[in-house]
Amino acid sequence: MDAAAWDARYADPDRLWPDTPSRWVHEVLAHRPPGRALDLACGEGRNAVWLAEQGWEVMAVDYSAAALERAAAAEIRRAVHVQWVHADVTTWTPPRPVDLVLIAYLHIPADERRRVLHTAASALAPGGTLLVIGHDAANLTRGVGGPRDASVLYTAQDVVDDLADAGLELVRGVEVLRPVNGTDAVDVVVELRRGGEEVPT
Repeated sequence: MDAAAWDARYADPDRLWPDTPSRWVHEVLAHRPPGRALDLACGEGRNAVWLAEQGWEVMAVDYSAAALERAAAAEIRRAVHVQWVHADVTTWTPPRPVDLVLIAYLHIPADERRRVLHTAASALAPGGTLLVIGHDAANLTRGVGGPRDASVLYTAQDVVDDLADAGLELVRGVEVLRPVNGTDAVDVVVELRRGGEEVPT
């Protein structure tokens, strides 16, 4: 889907996603000391706003102007500050190193995914974390929801392979089940770290 298609989806008066952060974002990051964070393809901003509430200095990027309008409204409602950037994450370049890059449920063709992952890796400061969350490729046959196009799904190993030359340490790369209305979606959670100062877990 392009930006116009997402703008059309966000034209619905109701939010597409909950106000709360992704359960995996919360699970991995709830007890991390805050720093500078970058949320790529932030959508309505649920993860970015939550990170700001935890004390992170957050920059969040999305190519849907309608999504960013909703995100900015959530920022005001929750009395936090996020720097919103209207840009295509497949071509955008981060302006400064950060301690965390989050990519949550960004499903694009493999060549574009690799480009975004390398942009994310290059943005990490020493000790920084790259957290990638999405619908696992197995969700197509064993889970519910998410894209029905296999070409935009991936596994933890795909992410690891994409970043084999990026100099990052794999912390975890797992397939996880997420309960959805009495059944399960199959997600992938990959956490990688840039060498340097130790990041508490």
